[in-house]
Amino acid sequence: MEKNKIGLHTFMALPAFALFSVFFIYPLIKGIGMSLTDWDGMSKASFIGLDNFRQFFGDERAINNIRTTVLFALGSAPLLNLVGLIYALLMNSRFKGKGLARMIIYLPAIISPLIMGYIWYLLLQPGRGFIYHFLEQMGKSSWFGNWLGSYGTAMLVLILVNVWQYAGMTMVIYLAGLQAIPEELYEAAKVDGATFPKRLFYITLPMLMPAIRINVVTNIIGSLSVFDIVMSLTSGGPGYATETLSIYIMRMSYGARTGYSTAVAIIMFFIILIPVLVSMWLTRVKSLD
Repeated sequence: MEKNKIGLHTFMALPAFALFSVFFIYPLIKGIGMSLTDWDGMSKASFIGLDNFRQFFGDERAINNIRTTVLFALGSAPLLNLVGLIYALLMNSRFKGKGLARMIIYLPAIISPLIMGYIWYLLLQPGRGFIYHFLEQMGKSSWFGNWLGSYGTAMLVLILVNVWQYAGMTMVIYLAGLQAIPEELYEAAKVDGATFPKRLFYITLPMLMPAIRINVVTNIIGSLSVFDIVMSLTSGGPGYATETLSIYIMRMSYGARTGYSTAVAIIMFFIILIPVLVSMWLTRVKSLD
């Protein structure tokens, strides 16, 4: 009987495994093979071994793109989780207009990040943007500068816009986790005299660990593979200062360096995979504790 169940489970998993093989395993193997060639997307490819990878790590622009991508993720992913958790805690309380507040917080997440980036680009234009004119009417136009014109302020704007847009999506997952926590646990803790910080650290966060794991992994993947918001707001500028690996891959591919861009995509895959595996292991260990 047990063998029949195992056989049935294996049979039921075959469609999912077939889709996984077609859309992930095969493209990955094909991509690895392509990354070892000098294919330009048109003519016949020639095998060049690891030359594409050596060129990448010898390219100062590419190394700067790794730095920019990682810095963006280090700023964006923690903030997304922190802001999303704060939103969820607020939205889990009782107050009038809670449904409207949830809708307003989540609304930016359903807008295309490319469109959202262009909206913020128009808002932040020095000398002609809406924010500039608003501050000018208040006599504070000196507060406004070309925030997209330097690396530091441009990175800060990119991170804040990304967090503002996707914090609502993170909030929804945390809110689902909060609503699954039995109210009796909080009532018992209150009877024992536990303050809000103690209830947060000893009840809420441990019970939220599955939601934390989901949000951490998805936010790391999204932050390290960022493309749209950077492309629409800065186009990787000034110069190539805020260019991310995703944009670099696209430009190399359109520059008739398909084999090289595939090699960069393989490198990017491992750059994303390593922190994802580490975060999954850490949250798993924490949940077992």
